[in-house]
Amino acid sequence: MTPGDRQAGRSKNGGRAHGKRPKPVRDEARNVAYDLLRAVDERDAYANLLMPTLLRERGLAGRDAALATELAYGTLRGLGTYDEIIAACSDRPPEEIDPPLLDAIRIGVHQLLKTRVPPHAAVSATVDLVRLRIGVGASKFANAILRKVATRDFHQWLPIVAPSFEDDPIGHLAVAHSHPRWITSALRDAVGGDAEETAALLAADNERPGVTLVAWPGRSTVGELVDGGAVPARYSPYAAYLPEGDPASIEAVSQGRAAVQDEASQLVALALTRVPVEGSDRLWLDMCAGPGGKAGLLDALAIQDGRHLLASDQRFHRARLVWKATRRAGVVTADGTEPAWRASAFDRVLVDAPCTGLGALRRRPEARWRRSPESVPELAALQRRLLGSALDAARPGGVVAYVTCSPHLAETQAVVGDVAKRRSDVEILDAPAFLDEVDHLGDGPYAQFWPHHHGTDAMFLALLRKGS
Repeated sequence: MTPGDRQAGRSKNGGRAHGKRPKPVRDEARNVAYDLLRAVDERDAYANLLMPTLLRERGLAGRDAALATELAYGTLRGLGTYDEIIAACSDRPPEEIDPPLLDAIRIGVHQLLKTRVPPHAAVSATVDLVRLRIGVGASKFANAILRKVATRDFHQWLPIVAPSFEDDPIGHLAVAHSHPRWITSALRDAVGGDAEETAALLAADNERPGVTLVAWPGRSTVGELVDGGAVPARYSPYAAYLPEGDPASIEAVSQGRAAVQDEASQLVALALTRVPVEGSDRLWLDMCAGPGGKAGLLDALAIQDGRHLLASDQRFHRARLVWKATRRAGVVTADGTEPAWRASAFDRVLVDAPCTGLGALRRRPEARWRRSPESVPELAALQRRLLGSALDAARPGGVVAYVTCSPHLAETQAVVGDVAKRRSDVEILDAPAFLDEVDHLGDGPYAQFWPHHHGTDAMFLALLRKGS
């Protein structure tokens, strides 16, 4: 319990104030959560990038930092459901509530319905936040709504605010698990239409993800990460899970010899290196390499075997991050659809295509509210161009890995199938066969990781061999 929780609703002498409400208490953890939500709304800030900065600037650590993070990320994940509940408790819809006030109320609703903060403390602390940051009149409005919300728990609210599953299964799942309807529908299609699995996937999106580290071979080892407090990972031979603490507290991470990287991200890069190729195997290409996670691993593997990686990204600042993550790779700033390299030059090519990011909603809680279905066709068109360019870059007999951090069928199977149909020099390989250590990847030829099965991002992998 934070100082704000302890002091909310009490007078200076420790008893309940009579008549006049005590002076509001500034709770820095809640203020950080509030400022992050406002930054996401006002300037499209990325929560995972801004939160560490806010915590450092405000001097928050330990329980206070954990509370601020939970309030901010939890509110962003649950925003869709919370707005339905707020609408049921207000005389005006959420879109007509002043955005700064709405964000504060959302934080209060999250505390009431999804945390162990006592209801009276959740209400009082949120009202204090509104009084200090917005005004007395707004605090009265927030107090009235939150007291109504507090009359039921989360599971009691759902039948009131969500459509019945029998009448509208997509609408029910969307409200119950706080995903936009179009994303809920797309994810249901991606898992084959099974309602129970869709619900499990949506629920996994709302879980706080763990931290996975990668020990770049030749630079660090999993054993070194384990000595620093991590535990060996389930699948990747280069991965370890960090149960708690700051990754930078591990020497290999702070020295740039290891990094944070999702396990599925490691495995799709590793799968590319496992496909046998005849003849030359000297030159590799990572065509959309920023910010450098997969490039870092590929570079380390290439160095061990006397090979060379060229890594490219269209944006300079992302290419610079790739340069920092690699040791010997050549790094260029170039548009993959307008290659800066010769055709048929590479033995292995990775194209980690820009996508909706629906596979990483656990890590980027605000992303589900930013994307729209209108973005999918534009992205799919770009993905087709990039995959075609990657195939052009591969030599005859070479291998291309097409990867997206999205399970959306329009960005995955449809892209690969369409490109393969248009070309006579493409063979789609059985991707799961090159990841024997991983179950539940699908029946092939594609491999699909899932947060509810693997504890990873929902990464998609297709492996293609270029014919002669």
